[in-house]
Amino acid sequence: MAPALLLVPTALASFILAFGTGVEFVRFTSLRPLLGGVAEPRGPDMRQGWLAALQDPSILGSLAWDLGLLLLFVGQHSLMAAERVKAWTTRYFGVLQRSLYVACTALALQVVMRYWEPVPRGPVLWEARVEPWATWVPLLCFVLHVISWLLIFSILLVFDYAELMGLKQVYYHVLGLGEPLALKSPRALRLFSHLRHPVCVELLTVLWGVPTLGTDRLLLALLLTLYLGLAHGLDQQDLLYLRSQLQRKLYLLSRPQEEGAE
Repeated sequence: MAPALLLVPTALASFILAFGTGVEFVRFTSLRPLLGGVAEPRGPDMRQGWLAALQDPSILGSLAWDLGLLLLFVGQHSLMAAERVKAWTTRYFGVLQRSLYVACTALALQVVMRYWEPVPRGPVLWEARVEPWATWVPLLCFVLHVISWLLIFSILLVFDYAELMGLKQVYYHVLGLGEPLALKSPRALRLFSHLRHPVCVELLTVLWGVPTLGTDRLLLALLLTLYLGLAHGLDQQDLLYLRSQLQRKLYLLSRPQEEGAE
């Protein structure tokens, strides 16, 4: 009973940290850019603005700092997902391996968001400044962000959110049910080996769908787009399995309503 008293609070603490970080990430990627005030153009000529930015030490210093923060996050996220590191953490932390990975990812993302340096004097790749675009483009971006985040949360539920956060592993261990992945079908295991980020398209929409794309936002979108693209390796069998699982989940969710209506 003593191990369970330690395992459960640790897994819950990791979950709470990850959940709070996710809420903060929504604010970081959506609320601040959509509210405006991200960047100020340096001049009417975009080419001159970018050339001037490349010669401005303050802009280059901020971009180098932000790049370092992103590389820190990408490095942590990739290194701890490597098979050798997962085997090592599993050896020393056991069933808390996933919770440890989730907590470290949340901490790395917190560092990125807390110490991120905006570049308000940098050049702007695009900006909606002329009516009616100044009114309609921010509204369209807001709608796209809302839809994207709703899809992200829905997909995470389909992919077993408790297991992604490490809670299910601890729950199964306490009840003596073994490892959750051992109970999954070969098709599911094959999908998980190919899919690192199940919400790639939606995250790309959030990253790029902004009314003003400033210098630091461009750096954030470019690097995370590259990282998300490299992390995917889905094929036709994976897509068919995803489709069948989504249909199954929707059917199970609709059954209580149908029975109640009868």
